[in-house]
Amino acid sequence: MSINKLIHGDNLEIMKSMESESIDLIYLDPPFFSNRNYEVIWGDKGEIRSFQDRWAGGIDHYIAWLKERVEQMHRLLKPTGSIFLHCDWHADAYIRVDILDKIFGNKNFLNDIRWKRTTTHNDNKRGKQYGRVSDTIFFYAKNIRKFKFIPQFERYTSDYMALSYNKTDPDGRRFKASDLSAANPGHLDWNGILPPKGRYWAYSKENLDEFEQKGLIYYSDKGKPYLKNYLDEMPGCSVDDIWINCVFKNKAERVGYPTQKPEALIDRIIKSASKQGDIILDPFVGGGTTVVVADRLQRRWIGIDQSVQAIKVTEMRLNKQVSAWSLSFSTQLYKYDYDVLRYSNAFEFETFIIQQVEGTSNVSQRRDFGIDGKLPDNTPLQVKRSENIGRNVIDNFLSAVQRSDQALFDKNINEKRPVGYIIAFSFGKGAIEEVARLKNKKNIIIELLTVDKIVPISKKPSLTLEILEKFRDERENSVIEFIATGNSSTGIEFYSWDFAYNESKGFNPDVFYDKIGNQTMRFKAGVYNIAVKVYDIDGLEGLEVLKLKVNGGVKKVE
Repeated sequence: MSINKLIHGDNLEIMKSMESESIDLIYLDPPFFSNRNYEVIWGDKGEIRSFQDRWAGGIDHYIAWLKERVEQMHRLLKPTGSIFLHCDWHADAYIRVDILDKIFGNKNFLNDIRWKRTTTHNDNKRGKQYGRVSDTIFFYAKNIRKFKFIPQFERYTSDYMALSYNKTDPDGRRFKASDLSAANPGHLDWNGILPPKGRYWAYSKENLDEFEQKGLIYYSDKGKPYLKNYLDEMPGCSVDDIWINCVFKNKAERVGYPTQKPEALIDRIIKSASKQGDIILDPFVGGGTTVVVADRLQRRWIGIDQSVQAIKVTEMRLNKQVSAWSLSFSTQLYKYDYDVLRYSNAFEFETFIIQQVEGTSNVSQRRDFGIDGKLPDNTPLQVKRSENIGRNVIDNFLSAVQRSDQALFDKNINEKRPVGYIIAFSFGKGAIEEVARLKNKKNIIIELLTVDKIVPISKKPSLTLEILEKFRDERENSVIEFIATGNSSTGIEFYSWDFAYNESKGFNPDVFYDKIGNQTMRFKAGVYNIAVKVYDIDGLEGLEVLKLKVNGGVKKVE
């Protein structure tokens, strides 16, 4: 399993294919057991199907569904790893007792974190209960003896600083005066100064002398010494298990995903339980916050979701924050774009296809007799990034197979096995007839495999974009309506918009998620590049760009 990868699919099956003890940190925000249809966020087929499966048998079925996934997560975690499971009041007790304590063990329980997600909530039913404004995040280590926690700090409140750090040096540095005495027995005299009655100096005479030499002793009006703790040297207040300030920093952070979590929340989790270069897994990627923050903090990551919309929105968020330290990432969908494969680099395509049939490529590409790779049993492979392959390819491949290994060629004929495989997008009548003739007349079997039999492929959706000037406002700005219409044999999922498109910088969406393909914007006089993307049910995408000139009217510029 490669890292820095978005994967569209069932997280249970994907996690089963991953290597044991390969992950440092897992954060999961699975669908809550709310028994309401609003759990279906994106509304695409994969998510709806998963939702229906989960609710087939009530709470017991939900716990069983989640438990088998957490079992895989436990297997994937390194002995030094940890897990944060986000849930709410509907099932938190069941999740802790029936899943986490049984799989991870109560001895590895670290925290029951309470995150205040909102200030108010309209669920006070007829005044019979308090409003529910918090979620639960269960924090477990795989092995508490091997896990290393990294304490986090937050800024002191202004009231606390005013009350505690209420003294200043002549240079203006603020400090807090801390007691130098303690109740535990120690020495009673330092430079002729006695501690308060019934107490002892908490530091050795040598340490107290050092504090004095460094100017770290503050004397009260009555001559009592205190230790100076400077505000600018303090990391802040240690974070506890009640989190009230992990909120969205602004509206721009939101991408239209209703249960999206703030980046500040995930930032705190990742920093407390991982270091740069560690591998983070989010098996319910949702709005993509976990992998976006992990990428920014220079962690490696894997994100999984059964919703193609979740994967594509996350992909756009990652592209939007690309920087000098960003690592490349890949997206794995159910289907591959025909045009991307058909017109990709020939050698890269060849290598990719051979990997899909678990073969080995001929990396050198020299003296290969026309053989591009081999299966594990050494049967030759040839890959053609072409349509309508003709008979001449069959003739040349047959000669190449015989020259490369005559003994294997004869053995395969005797055992009535294929002497080789040719992979291409399609085969012409001549090639098909020649393969049939060789089999019938000479007992030579050459298998012809089309690419769509090896990997699922589909045509990307088409897209048209219309513009309509609706009116001009009081500032003479043109108010323009954009209407995007996508077409796909599988069905359209959603649209995204970039109203300042720059081809060299790539698609940088202003609107991540538009279900209907309709946007209205105001424009001053000028020339604008407008781009819209459409995504179909398979996650394939189409792009349309137009140049718009606004100056006393609106017109397209070719």
